[in-house]
Amino acid sequence: MLDLAVDPAIDGALGVPAAMRRRLRTEVARMVRAAARRDHRADYEVSLRLVADPQIHALNRGYRGKDRPTDVLAFAQREAPSTAALHPALPALLGDIVISVDTARRQARRGLYRELLHLASHGLCHLLGYDHRDDAEEAEMNARAAALRAEASRRGRVRAA
Repeated sequence: MLDLAVDPAIDGALGVPAAMRRRLRTEVARMVRAAARRDHRADYEVSLRLVADPQIHALNRGYRGKDRPTDVLAFAQREAPSTAALHPALPALLGDIVISVDTARRQARRGLYRELLHLASHGLCHLLGYDHRDDAEEAEMNARAAALRAEASRRGRVRAA
């Protein structure tokens, strides 16, 4: 289950066309479902929010103590044991992914959409417990993110990734 929220108050300023938001929602939902299938679950619940630099700057300062905008933040809810583990047929709440469209646009080398999907897969990997504190962790996380993106773009029934 994916909740894609774009704040209507800043939607126009973000400049993300509705068709791109719909495609992103569809493909991120496929990534989330693929991650759940790998974990032998029916689905996970993830919130994806597209914001501008001032909003992500405030979050980055408030939660990480870093006084600057960043490209993506992930707020995991999976840290503590939950009753969802006892009910694999129900979606388990993984957490929230927040992406700065402004920063994504500046970083985009192969188009805004690909950058947004890359950042969403990166955030999802953090929600799944991956990190990149050293080269080995980064390689493992990047491989998982790539597998999730590949499954997102594939047609047909979602497979574990």
